[in-house]
Amino acid sequence: MKEKIINVEGMSCAHCKQAVEESVGQLIGVNEVVASPDDNQVRVVFEDPASIDNIENAIFDAGYEVIS
Repeated sequence: MKEKIINVEGMSCAHCKQAVEESVGQLIGVNEVVASPDDNQVRVVFEDPASIDNIENAIFDAGYEVIS
């Protein structure tokens, strides 16, 4: 299993947290996802077939921008 902290722009409330967690959480291979609007970060624990690209795309699809 891998763990990644992803910096995200635009999360500011509980709804943002829920939207990101639901979008990323539905990916096959994602075991845990915790979004923190206070820190503008998303912590993801995942394994194959999930990938960083898939996770970042799911965050984007939820309406938020990944910061490199």
